[in-house]
Amino acid sequence: MPTIEEQLKIIKRGTEELLVESELVEKLKLSRPLRVKLGMDPTAPDLHLGHTVVINKLRQFQDLGHKILFLIGDFTGMIGDPTGKNTTRPPLSREQVEANAATYRKQVFKILDPERTEIVFNSEWCDKLGAAGMIRIASTYTVARMLERDDFGKRYRANQPIAIHEFLYPLMQGYDSVALKSDIELGGTDQKFNLLVGRELQKHYGQPPQCILTTPLLEGLDGVNKMSKSLGNYVGIDEPPEAMFGKLMSASDDLMWRYIELLSFASLDAIAGWKRDVEGGRNPRDIKVLFAKEIVARFHSAEAAARAEADFDARFRQGAMPEDMPEVSVATGGKPMPIAQVLKAAGLNASTSEALRMIEQGGIRIDGEKLADKALALAAGSTVVLQVGKRKFARVTLT
Repeated sequence: MPTIEEQLKIIKRGTEELLVESELVEKLKLSRPLRVKLGMDPTAPDLHLGHTVVINKLRQFQDLGHKILFLIGDFTGMIGDPTGKNTTRPPLSREQVEANAATYRKQVFKILDPERTEIVFNSEWCDKLGAAGMIRIASTYTVARMLERDDFGKRYRANQPIAIHEFLYPLMQGYDSVALKSDIELGGTDQKFNLLVGRELQKHYGQPPQCILTTPLLEGLDGVNKMSKSLGNYVGIDEPPEAMFGKLMSASDDLMWRYIELLSFASLDAIAGWKRDVEGGRNPRDIKVLFAKEIVARFHSAEAAARAEADFDARFRQGAMPEDMPEVSVATGGKPMPIAQVLKAAGLNASTSEALRMIEQGGIRIDGEKLADKALALAAGSTVVLQVGKRKFARVTLT
């Protein structure tokens, strides 16, 4: 096993915060693998690259020889974590949660070693608590402490409703750490309050408090909002190679470096070299290709990555698509927008009727493919390349 110093260097790369580092050093001195926990609620049917920022970190702990506990929150998923939301999030049904959990379990092994990963479901202990057990856990925290959580505090000050069941979420996530006797818990920066609750509950139950490691939240392809399937700005890890490659190539140059920082397994020296090359005049597109191939190869294969690059070149380069096309933002109000309205708002067609007519005539392409569906609506947060006729192009981002 690597030395403690070597482990810390690996553990801290690409992280936002480590609490408390001195405690983690002491835990690493123990003559046993640490119990490293990551919990994810199956609130959507697929994992995307935003999820993998923290799952990759879990794999690093696994490679260092520690015990990995991948917790699927089938119980907490029915409560719904309101983190980052300014309204109460509707709970999911058990049927929805179980269906989503099945895909999580399958897809997570694209990153983690199934032979060295323990998959656990928090319904195993939460269902057994009953009303009396839930009340006992609720008695360990006050409303004042709950309002220290940023989103709860903002909603309270704005006189926005907070449902009682929302207070249960951080308590139940914290109790997961008690049930699993975790030594360290991972999560995104939006999970910090919940992770700290786990520390406090472990102290209450006489356990050594877990250390906390938070990772940054990954922006979606729009470069603004957190990557989310509901916003349409995501890259799914189970998507076809060509779709993954094309989406990553559509990212802006600035966003490309952010993705490389948080997702690439290249060494820090290699990444620094790429930046020097670009500063020296190398086309950033070349680096984007290297990164896109790395990601596609990780979730598919090197052969699939090569085919995806060739497909991209065939559709974009050989189709004489200009690399320096106009960048256009179209405001959608956060709702899907019909393609004809997008074309008009982007200035590619004079009217929606003209756009619809050109779609019927086969004169519109989206990401290099001929568009045939006049009813297509594009999600807020998505970025697409639109082509009207032979010479009119724009990379359009829906905001």
